[in-house]
Amino acid sequence: MWETLKTGFYQTFILDNNYMYFVQGIGITLLTTVLALLIGLALGIIVALIRSAHDQQQAKHKNPVLGFFNVLANIYLTVIRGTPAMVQLLIMWFVIWASARSTTQNMVMCAVLTFGINSGAYVAEIIRSGIMSIDAGQMEAGRSLGLSYATTMKCVIIPQAFKNVLPALGNELITLLKETSIVTVIGLKDLTKGAMIIQGKTYQAIVPFLAIAAIYLAMVMILTTVLGRLERRMRKNDQR
Repeated sequence: MWETLKTGFYQTFILDNNYMYFVQGIGITLLTTVLALLIGLALGIIVALIRSAHDQQQAKHKNPVLGFFNVLANIYLTVIRGTPAMVQLLIMWFVIWASARSTTQNMVMCAVLTFGINSGAYVAEIIRSGIMSIDAGQMEAGRSLGLSYATTMKCVIIPQAFKNVLPALGNELITLLKETSIVTVIGLKDLTKGAMIIQGKTYQAIVPFLAIAAIYLAMVMILTTVLGRLERRMRKNDQR
């Protein structure tokens, strides 16, 4: 058993510099995750604000324009949350991106957009729940001071809501990091694809897949530690 693992380690990491597949895969995985998260946050905040503003309207003062965008937001949430991420990725690559060349740059752009749009639906509901958790008196106080609705949301409501939903956003980031492993279906050489290439070259399955499992676990533990420290720091600031 020891000799088998020793041989597997050599073939997985040392032989033909196979470790570079893992190095390059980590870079692709982190790049896709970070860019998708930024898109997801931007999209999620916009959708959350639209839905929150629509819900807070009085029945006698319904804005038809806001109502239209609220309908679009609900359709977006229903479709994205109701279909698997892999199916969305396949549609994006083989339908929307059908005429694109199979280059790493195009694959990364496709993956980033897919995961960004997918993550945005979940981030939107997370942020909306945070906004709705803030007492309505906060909005009334801001408006009574002469602040506009947008300014009150930006300076009063959103900062408080962000603190409340930070743990949920952290979980979404971790989920997004792990979910990017499905980009192998379009040929993007992330961590999982790198392990599959090594397995195809060396016929070693145990070490390559245990290696990427350990790498994903290490990245998740680092993210968990960073998010935990951020939460504790924000709690200390609230106590001052």
